[in-house]
Amino acid sequence: MDKQLSPRLDIYVNYPGHCEQAFRFYEQHLGGKITMMMTQQQNPDASRLPENFRNAILHARIQIGNTVLMGADIPHAEPMRSAYLTLRFDTAEEAESSYALLAEGGEIFMKMEKTFFANRFAMLRDKFGTSWMLLNES
Repeated sequence: MDKQLSPRLDIYVNYPGHCEQAFRFYEQHLGGKITMMMTQQQNPDASRLPENFRNAILHARIQIGNTVLMGADIPHAEPMRSAYLTLRFDTAEEAESSYALLAEGGEIFMKMEKTFFANRFAMLRDKFGTSWMLLNES
């Protein structure tokens, strides 16, 4: 008898040194809840770390809605290129507000506007290098 898998799909994002700032920003502005944050210094093998890497994030976890976003600081990490975290909003006002926050200091690929498939839609990369799609369908 084959047992069916029931995995959960979570997302893991690497940052080049600002994972903590990104997660704290998402917690404050996107209604997320940080459930875990560990620095490299808290690693049992921390004695071998370079001094400038001790406060880097080894592993962090934040719950945003029903999704878990995990992350870490990785030297030479690059901004997200081919994947987007997608936020779906119940109202156009929530979408617009989040767009304003995430776009500040970031790069806009498609400005917030009405499309044939959504009331409000935008694509951007925030100041932390995370790529987002924002969507309000009604």
